[in-house]
Amino acid sequence: MIHRATLIGFTAVLLWALLALFTVGTAPVPPLQLNAICFAIGGGIGVVWVSATGGWARLRGVSVWVYLFGTVGLFGYHFLYFSALRNAPAAEAGLIAYLWPLLIVLFSGLLPGERLSAGHLVGAVVSFVGAALLLARGEVGFSSHYTLGYVLAGLCALTWSSYSVLSRRLGTVPTDVVAVYCLATAILSLVAHLAVEVTAWPSTALGWASIIGLGLGPVGIAFYTWDIGVKRGNIQLLGTASYAAPLLSTVVLILAGIARPSAVLILAAILITAGAVIAALAGRRTGDVG
Repeated sequence: MIHRATLIGFTAVLLWALLALFTVGTAPVPPLQLNAICFAIGGGIGVVWVSATGGWARLRGVSVWVYLFGTVGLFGYHFLYFSALRNAPAAEAGLIAYLWPLLIVLFSGLLPGERLSAGHLVGAVVSFVGAALLLARGEVGFSSHYTLGYVLAGLCALTWSSYSVLSRRLGTVPTDVVAVYCLATAILSLVAHLAVEVTAWPSTALGWASIIGLGLGPVGIAFYTWDIGVKRGNIQLLGTASYAAPLLSTVVLILAGIARPSAVLILAAILITAGAVIAALAGRRTGDVG
């Protein structure tokens, strides 16, 4: 039986599957402005939760370095991701950035008390191949002209995987801190937006609904449940299962009529599922799942 914290963490993956659908609806709002709005909503959710549960006393005992760590993780990942897409084609940049689940599996072997088996690694690689097929769709053609974008995408993957794995070392720090991470990320995103973007607002009710949906789910609740998962759940299984996000995202777009099904989708689904099963079985054998 999979640990409850692992299942809670996986809800973040399910919510991230809605990221593309909601993002499509937010046009023409630029990325960093969207980031600022959505993280403000996500932070607001945390403030309500902390206030309702008396969490302000818990937050007072947290080191400023922890807050800095979380803010760098959330803001750094999104800033690097958007910057990578500005400096390299989306297919290549997205593929490199999506190395983070594999890196989580690899880095988790360095954590005290964690055991990284061959099954975990094989499962992560198989799922990555599936995600690569889905993300690339035959469009990848790496060129030295986009080196800066590739490097930024690599740093993006390194940032999120490091944030996730190092969060495991902060297991005693309450998840309430994510509210502060989100609010700080919203402020930094606003500053970055004002520096490099032109402000634009949604012109329809659908646009505003999409922004609110992003703030409540993929860029809100997801970060709280992910924190619980990586701190208390099976981090290797979560890393591998994260490859389900691009698959589920594509399925959602198909159901919404924005994308069409294909043979690539079916093959990617088989590989991603197989990788997750391999990792889950490896966790069961090593006693990590239960």
